[in-house]
Order: sequence, then C-alpha cells, then structure tokens
Amino acid sequence: MERIKKNFGFGCMRLPMKDEEVDVDEMCRMVDAFIGNGFNYFDTAHGYLNGKSETALKTCLTSRYPRESYVLTNKLTNFFFKKQEDIRPFFQSQLEACGVDYFDFYLMHAQSKDKFAYFKKCHAYETALELKNEGKIRHFGISFHDRAEVLEEILKEYPQIEVVQIQFNYLDYEDPAVESRKCYEVCRKMNKPVIVMEPVKGGNLVNLPDKAKQVFDALGNASYASYALRFAAGFEGIMMVLSGMSNMEQMEDNIHHMKDFKPLNEKEREAIDQVCDIFHSMNLISCTSCRYCVAGCPKNISIPDLFAVMNTKQIHHDWNADYYYNMVHTAGGKGKASDCIKCGKCEQACPQHLPIRQLLEDVAREFEKK
Repeated sequence: MERIKKNFGFGCMRLPMKDEEVDVDEMCRMVDAFIGNGFNYFDTAHGYLNGKSETALKTCLTSRYPRESYVLTNKLTNFFFKKQEDIRPFFQSQLEACGVDYFDFYLMHAQSKDKFAYFKKCHAYETALELKNEGKIRHFGISFHDRAEVLEEILKEYPQIEVVQIQFNYLDYEDPAVESRKCYEVCRKMNKPVIVMEPVKGGNLVNLPDKAKQVFDALGNASYASYALRFAAGFEGIMMVLSGMSNMEQMEDNIHHMKDFKPLNEKEREAIDQVCDIFHSMNLISCTSCRYCVAGCPKNISIPDLFAVMNTKQIHHDWNADYYYNMVHTAGGKGKASDCIKCGKCEQACPQHLPIRQLLEDVAREFEKK
C-alpha cells in the first residue's frame, strides 16, 4: 500500500469506446494525464468490457510504463471458475492479459452471502492467499455488495483481508438496500482500509434532475461529479476513490478536483442533503449500469439501458424517451421489457439487489402500453 501516491484511482470498467472496442488512442492520453498528475492506481476485472479492459491496460499502461510506476488491482469473479483447480490457470491468464507478473491488489469480487459460500466451497480465499505467499499478489482483499452483517462475518472468518472495496456515495449512504454507511462502519471497526467504488453511482450523480442541478449550480462552477468524489474521499479510512472515466474531459475534471483534494465544507454538505431529498422524492431506479445482469439474460434484454430510459422519462418528462426505448430493444435484436421470462438470473447478479423482474414489468407498462 505504500506505493499508492494519492487517494484517487482509475476505474477501468467504463473506458472510452469506438465501434464497441476500446479507443486505445484516447485511453493512452488518459493514462498519460493520470500518471503525469501524480496518480498511479488502476482497477480492473476480467469481466469488465468482456476482457477488453485487461488487454487495454496492457496496451495503454503496462507496456508503456515501468512496473514500479503504477499500482494494479484485479479480481477473481465467480463466473470464471467452477472448482479450486480452475483458479490458478484463470489467475495466470489475467496476469498475461494485463502484461504483468504480479498484481498489487487481488480482490475476491462482488462478495455477498451466496457468493462467499461459493468461494469457500472452491477454497478461493485459500488459493489467493497461497498466491500472495508466492509473491504473485502483494495485497489481498475483497469487493463487497451485501448487508453489513455479512461483511463483518467475512472479515472475522478471514482476518487476512487487507482492504475492502464497497459501494459508497452520498445517495446510497443511508440506503437500506446498499447499507453504505453501515458497511463503512464495519470496515472502520475492523480496521480495514476502504476502497470506494461507484462514487457517482454509474453516472446517476452527474446526470441530475434539474432541481438538483440548481442546488449545486448555486454553489459555483464545480462539476456535479466533483461533489460526489469529494464526499466519498472526505471520510476517515478511505484509502482510494475509484472513478470510471470514458473520455479525457472527465479525466481532466476529476484530476482538477482530486489533485489537491479538499473535503466538502458545511455549505456543500447541506447541498448534498438537499439533492438526496430531491432524488428520494422521484422514486428512480437505482441502477448503476454495471451490466452484470445482461450477460446471463436468456432473452438478451439490455436491462440497464431500459432502466436508464425509464429514469430519463421520470426526470425530464421527455416523451422522446419512447423513441429511445424502441431504439434500445431493436438495436442488435435485443429483447423488450415484456420479453422477460422471470428466470431471476438478473436479480442474482445485481449488486444493487434490485427487484428487476418487477421493474421490467413497470417499464413494459410505461413503454409498451400501446
């Protein structure tokens, strides 16, 4: 952990894209700007962009910079192993895809009560700790999506865990489904440094309702994303705040606010409370567009995109949303909301614990009523 330079990291789940491939030229520029401004923490996983995130890091980062100049985190995801014997070959393939011979951090990915049981059955924690003893992992941790009591159970059973990555932002802070505050408090109690994911909630805290924009606009010229990042970074014990950036403009804005980090002042915290009240009054779908639900959908429904269109209509009362709804489900032969067969695979994969099957019924009622 001593090699980490600053508390802001490059999350590589959302990258600049061109024709469904990573825009390598743009990403190289973003990596150069990030490192050139004194930041050095990069976060990926094999499932991000169907493996393209790892290989993009090899092209844009690890083949262009000396190994000691950056900190690289990767993860072990349940989709990619069925038994303990699968883990080492998969881990080796990740090293090769990223172009490195060790990871600075390796996390057991998206842990929940059910996933933890699966990882235990396959002795995944023990295998990762063996890899650490062999020098192929420098630090061992977990990323987590479940209730705080489950997190505490995991940390008690595996005290070797060095860091915990949790979803943490001002809208989820008191959300009973996410339990951001409670999970953070468990980490503090157990003396585990915290890595923050989804500080802008998949872009939801940037694409704000007009009333929320007015609240922040009254404070000055800072970007909406900056308030969310500074909220997360201002808590004690926060080791790293990750941001998924899709273009140089986002990178430059984040660097501007995080290079010489200043916590929120009292007036800014009051504004955030007002924005939370506005969001809560609108009953929006709390989807972060992680797209974990899409991979296993037997009807090829682009669930996050349909939810985004539903939220857009709710926020802006934009009747063009009906047009975009049709665009989403007709592009590439994707399913409509009403095509859902209620198999429940999406809900098992959802880190937000959303009732996706019911929400798809709501979307179908709104957009397919004719």
